[in-house]
Amino acid sequence: MAEVVKLPKFGLTMEEASVSEWSVDVGEAISKGQVLAIIESEKVEMELPSPASGIVAKHLVAKGVTVAVGEDVAIIAADKEELSSISDE
Repeated sequence: MAEVVKLPKFGLTMEEASVSEWSVDVGEAISKGQVLAIIESEKVEMELPSPASGIVAKHLVAKGVTVAVGEDVAIIAADKEELSSISDE
């Protein structure tokens, strides 16, 4: 089952952040805990670890775009079959 990655709250006052860099491209395999992206909030950069192993199906946020905590930022497919069904949507 696909895993939707949400922007976590890294600090007490963090309300929003932007993706400064995607570490894993769409279509590439990723392991749970591997760095998916670098997130920038209030001029501090943090690593966003993947919550699941699989294949990165979609980046839902472009680099440099600011989103609120809790917003969806990526989708990780469990396998190639699921990846193709997500890609067709």
